[in-house]
Amino acid sequence: MAWAPPPSAAKLYRPNRFVSLPAELDPATYDTSPEKLRAEAERLAIRSRLKRQYLLQLNDPGAPAVIENPALARWAYAKSQNVYPTFRPTLTTSFLGAVYGLGPLLFWIFVLKADRDRKKKRIEEGKYKRSPFSVFF
Repeated sequence: MAWAPPPSAAKLYRPNRFVSLPAELDPATYDTSPEKLRAEAERLAIRSRLKRQYLLQLNDPGAPAVIENPALARWAYAKSQNVYPTFRPTLTTSFLGAVYGLGPLLFWIFVLKADRDRKKKRIEEGKYKRSPFSVFF
């Protein structure tokens, strides 16, 4: 009686709902359907044409000072201009920005001015005794 070899770990592996399937065992990784192969070849051809065009511009001795890279331009726009894609400046957001930006500043100006005026009035009336080593008031 001949013994069969034990099954491999890949055959014994069962998907777990808590852990995703490794890429080595995912059939989509090694799927060789003609449509998928054709799409990958088309994408590779587009990338190679773009790369060749960029390298020709880069190595051209009479090229302009700046070579426009559309992908880089899109990336720079996304990073700098489109920082808050869902933010809309409205009357409400402008008012809230002013309240949260200027509100605390105006509040502390009022509080400190009122305290200074109160101290000054008490000093003029002679009801406030200053310490001899006071630096500020």
